[in-house]
This record gives sequence, C-alpha cells and structure tokens, in this order.
Amino acid sequence: MFAIYPGSFDPITLGHLDVIERGSRLFERVIVAVLRNPNKTPLFTVAERMDQIRRSTGHLTNVEVDSFDGLTVTYAKMRQANVLLRGLRVLSDFEMELQMAHTNKTLSEEVETVFLATSNEHSFLSSSLVKEIAKLGGRIDHLVPQPVAPDIYKCYAKILPISVPKQDSTPVVEHPRTEFLPGMDKPG
Repeated sequence: MFAIYPGSFDPITLGHLDVIERGSRLFERVIVAVLRNPNKTPLFTVAERMDQIRRSTGHLTNVEVDSFDGLTVTYAKMRQANVLLRGLRVLSDFEMELQMAHTNKTLSEEVETVFLATSNEHSFLSSSLVKEIAKLGGRIDHLVPQPVAPDIYKCYAKILPISVPKQDSTPVVEHPRTEFLPGMDKPG
C-alpha cells in the first residue's frame, strides 16, 4: 500500500519533511505530490519545488516526487493510490482537514485520509511563516531542509536592502560606498 502526500510545498519545511519521513516508515511508498494551484502566486515554480523536495528526501528510497493539478482524489485514482497522507499542526488544521477528508470521501469511497500529528518541534511551522521571516531578513536555516534555505535566501536577497541596526534599533539602510581616488574631487 502506498500513500500520496499532496500540498503546495512552497517551500518544503522541516514539518513537511517530518511527515514524509514518518510516512515513509508506515507505507511501502510515499508520493509527494506538488499541487499546481492557479489561484496562488508561489515563490517557486512547480519544477523548483519538486527539485527542492527531491534534494531534501534523497535519503528516503521509497519517496517519489510528482506534480498534479485538479482534484487530489482524481490524482490518487489515476496513480491507483488509496491513501492520502496529511499532517496536522494545530486544532484549526484538524477542522479544515477533517472537512476535506469528508469531502474527498464523497468524491471517492476508495480513498482514505490518514492524519499524522506533526512533531512538537514543528507544530508552529508553515511555509507562509518561513517566507515571512525570510522576507523580513530573518534566518530560516532551522526551519527548512538544508538544501532549500539557500534557494529562499536568493529569492529575497534580490529585493531586501542591507540593513544595520542603529543604537535605537531602528534599521538604517546602507547605501553603496563610493571610493574616491587621490586627486578626485569629492562631491559637495
């Protein structure tokens, strides 16, 4: 029996990796399926996200990475899978995921949803949180798999100014320094 772990994974976090690793011990095979959602503007393309997941799960021989669009149950039936793997962090996740599991059951009686509670150390973690921290210049190395952090830093390095805290902790934007050679007039 194998499971499909669907999601946007934009980007994959250590919480996602935890669910993938634990799922790989429970099922013969786990397909991590990246959803192409036309209603969202992702940070990474589907191909980039799939590559990030492959680099993060290379140590797991029974994990496959794929992508899909449309209904998850349709994809599951196409792949002949009868288990959807879902991670739960907080109570609000459970409410939404339970509603989705019941909805999926009305679409396909053959597909079951299996929930894994996220490990305590990752219960607060979401892709949105990771992106917000990185966007504001914070470190995210401890929140995402090691191969993924540089990709995230590259995305936000293009738009973030270099800032240095002042005495009053208000960030000051450093501007590029211009070096003047001897004999050159300095402005003003």
